[in-house]
Amino acid sequence: MNKLFPASKIYISQSKISKAGRGVFAQVIINEGEIIESCPIIEISEYDSPRINETMLVSYIYFFGKNKQRQVITLGFGSIYNHSYTPNAHYKSRLSEKIIDFIAIKEIKKDEEITVNYNHGDSKEKRPLWFEVR
Repeated sequence: MNKLFPASKIYISQSKISKAGRGVFAQVIINEGEIIESCPIIEISEYDSPRINETMLVSYIYFFGKNKQRQVITLGFGSIYNHSYTPNAHYKSRLSEKIIDFIAIKEIKKDEEITVNYNHGDSKEKRPLWFEVR
């Protein structure tokens, strides 16, 4: 396993997105194509999945697979990135390595909130989400 280091380019603060709670922000300018953070993940077993779905943790889960059959909790700041249909970052899974990378898709200014499209990290996907977007 490769070494993972804490992200030094980001911080958590109150989101400027209505009713979103906390969000992840750039501590420095982050250039397009730059990895913002590599987050370790914990895969949720089929046995545990129904129980997790009945808790507040379901709001912090990433779904993978054609039918969203794989669920993971993302450590680091990974579960705090907020959704946007016009994101400035996307995520790419490396499930075999148990990692999700968050990558800038355009320059992100210092103190700008970093957002991703929750539709599998696809910045162009506009399908409705499994929850109401505010």
